[in-house]
Amino acid sequence: MLLLSMASCACKSNIFLFHDRYLGWRCANGWNKRNNLTLFLSSLRASSQTPPQGDGAGGGSGIRKISEQSSWEAKDAEGKDYLYRLGEEADNVNITVGARAGVIDDLFTGGFLGKDADVVFDFRQKVTRSFEYLQGDYYIAPLFMDKIACHIVKNYLAHRINTKVPLILGIWGGKGQGKTFQTELVFRAMGVEPIIMSAGELESEKAGEPGRLIRERYKATSQVVQNQGKMSCLMINDIDAGLGRFGNTQMTVNNQIVVGSLMNLADNPTRVSIGQKWREADVTHRIPIIVTGNDFSTLYAPLTRDGRMEKFYWQPDYEDIINIVHHMYAKDEISKDEVQCIVDAFPNQALDFYGALRSRTYDQAISEWVDEIGGCENLGQNLLKRKKMGELPAFIPPKQTVENLLEAGKSLVKEQQLIMNTKLSKEYMKNLDE
Repeated sequence: MLLLSMASCACKSNIFLFHDRYLGWRCANGWNKRNNLTLFLSSLRASSQTPPQGDGAGGGSGIRKISEQSSWEAKDAEGKDYLYRLGEEADNVNITVGARAGVIDDLFTGGFLGKDADVVFDFRQKVTRSFEYLQGDYYIAPLFMDKIACHIVKNYLAHRINTKVPLILGIWGGKGQGKTFQTELVFRAMGVEPIIMSAGELESEKAGEPGRLIRERYKATSQVVQNQGKMSCLMINDIDAGLGRFGNTQMTVNNQIVVGSLMNLADNPTRVSIGQKWREADVTHRIPIIVTGNDFSTLYAPLTRDGRMEKFYWQPDYEDIINIVHHMYAKDEISKDEVQCIVDAFPNQALDFYGALRSRTYDQAISEWVDEIGGCENLGQNLLKRKKMGELPAFIPPKQTVENLLEAGKSLVKEQQLIMNTKLSKEYMKNLDE
């Protein structure tokens, strides 16, 4: 039995060796010849009688190559062995290495679907954010536009400006003042395709993962500029929610690594490490970073110091609020004077309050529409099935009037005051201090 298994293994090895040599012979001699196997056996018989000379390429090294077209001996940009470098970089997860022309195994890369075997890889890797969903004419505050445009342009021209340019722009202010939405409007107007992160990505069950993610996103943004020729930047929303210290909250290792990564990027914006060995050719484009938040005093102070982060406090003035709300109600044919009347009726409210007014006026129309399709009792069945079959009745939006908006605004203000005055936590915890 042992002899049979050894013979079987030897047979299999010989079959694989024969197949590899046959593939190399076919590539070297053409794919359209007749009786390829017969010709190959003849050449194999002749080569077995004549000792090999050189490496198959005319050299005298004694190393025989499979084919002149093989690229298994490929070198990287620094002239080092490509396969050896890939093995040395333990964190390399590039799944297209074996399918990319000019890198490894050129032999099996065809030209009929392009030079990459995975032709849709680049489309799956689109991580930038475009803003096609922002349809309509929205108002952009001139001060907001100037600040973001100036920050982006300064960073793209940093090598030509003889001054220190902060890499990070921190936009902060009260809740619901439209910081993120105004930023997206500026991106759309300027043709910028950013990579956007949220505060929820700044923590992970794995130590060091969020910091690595920021460095990878920063490097990916640089590749967008280099490969696609589009302006881009890295944006982190609500950074204080992920990195800020509130009361007795604990500072984790990931918080420290994220802060350290951002500080290092601000000090060395063209050299980014993601765990690989440093190489001289590994230089990244300088990419501006924009972060938003409500209270930057909760962040680590050295991160927000001048030279690393430029601070911009956003508090829309009366004229900005009127213009923004007027554009918000443009489809409802609400005049600018009527908008001014609504804003004056509810002073000291954030911009999202006036958007909630419009949403509240839809409640009655939606309740009537639900009754029309069968009522709340059969809502799940009718809504899902009739939606799938395209049999839902058309929803007619309500006619917006100043009276309806004012009535909705009063109900919202009443709920705000109820939350502040009730404080049910005092009922649950009798010993709670004021």
